[in-house]
Amino acid sequence: MLRWILGGRDAQSSVEKRQVLCIGEEQPKNWFTELQVLKGHFDIVRFLVQIDDFRCASAGDDGLVLVWNVETGERLQELRGHSQQITAIATFACSDGPLRRTLLISASSDRSLSLWDPDSGNRVQMVSDLQSSVKCLLVLERLGIFVSGGEEVCVWSKDFHLQSHRQNHSDTGVTALIELPKNCLAAAADKEIAIYRLTATDSTITLSELRRLSDHQDQIRALINVNDGLFASGSHAGELILWDAVEWNVLAYEHILWEEPCSQAEIRMGSSKPSEMSVQHLSSNGRLVLAAVGSGLYVYSVLSRTVVAYRKVAHDSNVLHTVLLSDSELMSCSEDGSVRMWELQDLPLQAEPASAGFFGMWNFGRSSKPAGPPSKKNPELLNLKTLELTGDLIGHSGPVQMFVGLQENGLLTCSADHLLILWKNGERQSRQRSLALFRKLEQNGGL
Repeated sequence: MLRWILGGRDAQSSVEKRQVLCIGEEQPKNWFTELQVLKGHFDIVRFLVQIDDFRCASAGDDGLVLVWNVETGERLQELRGHSQQITAIATFACSDGPLRRTLLISASSDRSLSLWDPDSGNRVQMVSDLQSSVKCLLVLERLGIFVSGGEEVCVWSKDFHLQSHRQNHSDTGVTALIELPKNCLAAAADKEIAIYRLTATDSTITLSELRRLSDHQDQIRALINVNDGLFASGSHAGELILWDAVEWNVLAYEHILWEEPCSQAEIRMGSSKPSEMSVQHLSSNGRLVLAAVGSGLYVYSVLSRTVVAYRKVAHDSNVLHTVLLSDSELMSCSEDGSVRMWELQDLPLQAEPASAGFFGMWNFGRSSKPAGPPSKKNPELLNLKTLELTGDLIGHSGPVQMFVGLQENGLLTCSADHLLILWKNGERQSRQRSLALFRKLEQNGGL
């Protein structure tokens, strides 16, 4: 492992041409040993959103929004109203007198927005005949508003009254929205990020554009908050940019070039795969940024501004969703139908010569970093870690679109196979069943 990571290009190539890493049936760190299949959708399920500790909602290409009890797997509500596929979904917590309840907002290709009450299953509000389909939603509960992105960026009150809107001139429209400090928003559209400011005037909120960030060279595929002072974006060309959330300046630029050099014959045959270097998804815990790059994973330290670990072939196909569980544990799911658990482990460094192979895999854009063995002059390599596979969840027969962690209730996944799977801690479930049986016997006088 050490010779591969710190070795030359030939060593890397020979390892990466092997099949994706596999793990046997013995997976002591994989606590998801029990699963429950949830049926109800009849097309690709693309979205999951947690309503509270006991409920989740799912949505997809069938236009349905289904509400589930994640403790029992029971389907609680079936929200029907959209005539085409769901394109975005979000929760909206609001106060209703002394009570506080969580509602659902859904957007569809039928160019409508709906507000749902997951308790009753009723549609509370609806807006139709929008200029275009909404591709993303951002809820700002402290202001009592939400923002939709498509061909327009629109600000809506909780009663679905349009407060303000700005036309976006990109062909692709706005594909991602995040909140920034000082009542600002960032909206990704094609290769640019537009910065907007929200201003309260009387009873309405207006939206004004402040700046356009044009540092990406290709379409932006992911946009996330990292912490209160930073946000990150990733592009189809493998660019990862770390931004100042207040001044909107570039703080770090990484260009991930994972594709192997192609011969002229291979190029003519069309064997080059641009998706191998595309940033499909980003996640962060405030200290690390995890990027899904093609079928691989890439871990970047915000503190040291360096790569700490990577695995070029983490799945058999493109990685679609990731999450950092902690500074040492992470999960990913893929078009190959699997959900994988990973652990960042310290790399035991030895006193041996090394070439520029590790950092030579990337073009680091605006600044180059030295390569070689770890030393006081080259401290970056002291932080290197390995990304080890600790669990493999196989249950879906189609691409796993995303997943959501449910703490003690396990993990919920959704897929193109029209199914959801509720993954449980088998030992915990066994204890709960035993305890329930004991209580039942005790109540019936059987003890």
